[in-house]
Order: sequence, then structure tokens, then C-alpha cells
Amino acid sequence: MSKLGDGKFRILSLDGGGAKGFYTLGVLHEVEAKAGRRLHEVFDLIYGTSTGSIIATMLALGMSVDEIHELYKEHVPTVMKPWLPKTKTAKLATLAAAIFRETKFDAVKTGVGVVATNWLNEKPMIFKADAGQAHGRLATFVPGFGCTIADAVQASCSAYPFFKRKIVTTSSGDRIELGDGGFCANNPALYAVADATRAFKVAESDIVLLSIGVGIYPTPKSHIWHLAWWLGKLPSVKLLQKTLEINTQSMAQLHTVLFGQLSSTRINQTFSQPEMATDLLEHDLAKLNKLRQRGRESFADYEPAINDLLQ
Repeated sequence: MSKLGDGKFRILSLDGGGAKGFYTLGVLHEVEAKAGRRLHEVFDLIYGTSTGSIIATMLALGMSVDEIHELYKEHVPTVMKPWLPKTKTAKLATLAAAIFRETKFDAVKTGVGVVATNWLNEKPMIFKADAGQAHGRLATFVPGFGCTIADAVQASCSAYPFFKRKIVTTSSGDRIELGDGGFCANNPALYAVADATRAFKVAESDIVLLSIGVGIYPTPKSHIWHLAWWLGKLPSVKLLQKTLEINTQSMAQLHTVLFGQLSSTRINQTFSQPEMATDLLEHDLAKLNKLRQRGRESFADYEPAINDLLQ
């Protein structure tokens, strides 16, 4: 099971982080150029959380990174700019419907995983396409639990309290309330490796992992007339942002402990310059373009490792 026919099982893992996904797209632009082909033809499994889930599913459906970037430029500012969670949620639903329509998980061209959080039982709910990824209950496996990709990615992006939680209905008729996948795995690499080693039965020595974050930036200065400033004063919102950051780092650390011998590259650089201050609600296209530029620059620092990954 190797897209490039060399026996290596390649995994692409994409972090959550809202509008900061422009950094991810910058890295991926260079990865795709280096590969010389669309990334669903390179990676055997693509996992994503929140904004990473949107990118991951579009890649798995066969879209190019530049096509995804154009959609991000068109839609992300309209999703992030509104003040009220209800309005943001409606804009996110519009985005998901415009991109994915009624497409379901049986349409993807490579393995995929979309991480969301089951709000009631406080466990991850991961939308998958391939029965080979099942960790039990194989006889009743349905790609994406029968949900559309639009519903799955909207659930994965439902960062409460910025967005309202998402209710999906599975093929078995269950109605499930879901929250952002970042609550359980903002960095989903460990879940992807678990699929490869435990479900697909791939030897650890045959796995190659590329894990891409959204970058780490200074906190933006607050403006008293901007609702994001008021939201930032709420302890629950501050806790959410800190939780996502801690979750990202802890999952990366745990991955190192459990799979230290696995061939992996992690790209998630820190930028301390004041002009790089931003957060997951950024909607200034000029700033978002800077993030994409930084992503492309980050690729250069890891180019030798990515060359090895692709060869």
C-alpha cells in the first residue's frame, strides 16, 4: 500500500488553527511543487483537524494546493470577520456547502481522517473513508458514518464558543452533537499513525510522516471596539485558545515518545516579530498572505527531510 510504489506508507497530518491554515497552505504549495504531482497521489493517508480537515479533504478529493488557496482567499475572511458565533457558524456552513456540496467520503482518492469531538461522551469521533482504518466494528463500517464531507468538516471546525456546535445524523439514524476536533487532537498525527500501525497493520519502519502546524505567533494587540477583544476577556475563550496550543504540543511530544523510531518531519515554526501577531480569527487578507509566505519559507528549512520523504 504505497502511492509511490516503494513500500513506504506516507502520512500527511494537518493541524487545526482557523485562519492560520494559510501557513499550512504555504508549506503545502512547496511540497506539491517538489513532488511534481497532486498530493493525493503521494500520501496514502491524509489527516486533518479543524482548518486542517478542510485542507485534508480537498486534497483527498484531488484538488491542487493552489485551488484550495483560491477558495481560502474567497471564503475564510467572510467566515472569520463576523462578530457573533451564530453568524460565523452560518458562514462556515455556506463555505462547506459551496466547496463540498453533497459529496460523501466514498468520493475521496486516498485515505483520509477528519477529527471531531463527540460533545456528549467526550470522545473523539473520526470520519474515515476506508474500512481498512476501522479499529473494530468492521461489519457495520460506513464511510464517514454516512455523513457528507461538508457536515464532517463543519463539525471539525466548530470551535465553541467562537462557533456553535454541529449536530450530524449518521446513516444509522443517530443524532450526534460535535465540537471542534482540536479539543481532543489539534495535532492529529498520533491518530493517523495509530490507523497505519494498528488498523492497516503497516510496520513502523515503513511509515513516513509529514506533520504540518499553523505556526506560532505573538498575541495581537486588542482594540476596544472589536468584539474579539471582548471575547478575549472571557476566561472560557482564553482557556480554549490555551487548550488548543497545549493540545498541539502534547500530542507532538506523545508521538515522539510512542513512535520515536518512526521517520517523521514536523513543520510548525515560531515567529516573534510584532508584525506577525495574529490568531485563529484573523480575517485581514494581507496578514493571511504573510502567513502563507512564512509557510513557504518554512519549507526551505526542512527541504532535505522532505526530499527524503518524497523519494
